[in-house]
Amino acid sequence: MARRKLIGSRENGRAIAAALIFAAMLALPAPARARNSPQAAAQAEPAKLVVSPQVARAVDQIYAGDPDGAIVAAKQMEKENPQDPLGYLVEAEARWWKLYCAQSEIRYGMVDVWELAKRPDEKPYLDAARKAIELARAELAQKNTAESHLWAGMGYALEARLYGLRGERMATARSGVDARTELLRAIQQDPQLADADTGLGLYNYYVATLSPIVKLLRFFLGIPGGSKREGIAQLRTAMERGPLTGVEAQFYLARNLRTYDHDYAEALEVAEPLVRRFPDNPVFLLLVGNLQLELGRRAEAEQTLGRIAQLKIPDAACAARSETLARELLAAKP
Repeated sequence: MARRKLIGSRENGRAIAAALIFAAMLALPAPARARNSPQAAAQAEPAKLVVSPQVARAVDQIYAGDPDGAIVAAKQMEKENPQDPLGYLVEAEARWWKLYCAQSEIRYGMVDVWELAKRPDEKPYLDAARKAIELARAELAQKNTAESHLWAGMGYALEARLYGLRGERMATARSGVDARTELLRAIQQDPQLADADTGLGLYNYYVATLSPIVKLLRFFLGIPGGSKREGIAQLRTAMERGPLTGVEAQFYLARNLRTYDHDYAEALEVAEPLVRRFPDNPVFLLLVGNLQLELGRRAEAEQTLGRIAQLKIPDAACAARSETLARELLAAKP
């Protein structure tokens, strides 16, 4: 209980407040998101978002623990299709996971990125996100499609994610407003875009979970309330059906169940398939090992976290940081 209160109070300044600002801008009116409305039922279900094998391989490469390889693949996509936003979105996502791994730390007994200072290596990340936005908006000037709105919304969301961890609330809000606008339009045109459920699910989860201080801020800003149950359902939908953000939805659901609900058993149930599918990703191993320790499964945690030192992690900064964090987790709970 003491740790729950500590997280709720001390993180309002950065991670939680920034998450609220960003997530709030992703809020969509219920009619726009309804998948079972009479109007939707009267229409044939839209086709699931289809990504090329090249994009699917690059996305898997990110979560397999090789974002550097994914960046190379993304750069090739950008060269072959310079007007397609998707290559730049993949590049930005890959660069994000490099930052996440290298900048993670332990607070309150949990591994996460809690805040970020301005860094030289963030420029390529923001450049890729902004290029994706530029190309998506160029597409929209030619043809108004749900996918182009989704690409633009994802680009703005990538901006907001970094600004939020830097504590830049106005920049977070500006990018979040734009993300919300684009995702709203995408969902209105195609309610079956499961990748949009990642942002919507995080909104509902955060707003229903955050401390009274942040909820008071939400009230004065006129931000709609959220439902944790709906948020979890949306994240699970994204996990199951989102070809681009499904893994990320799964990671953040497990991470949030741990961080805010302290429901370590359910969080572990969500996170363990990530390690089975991507056994060489140190971020996923750290999350699972962290949860195993919280549940008193010391032997399992030693095995999980011990695997990190055996990995051939391409990114030297990520490798060094992951090994350090694995040792610190084990030392903190003898």
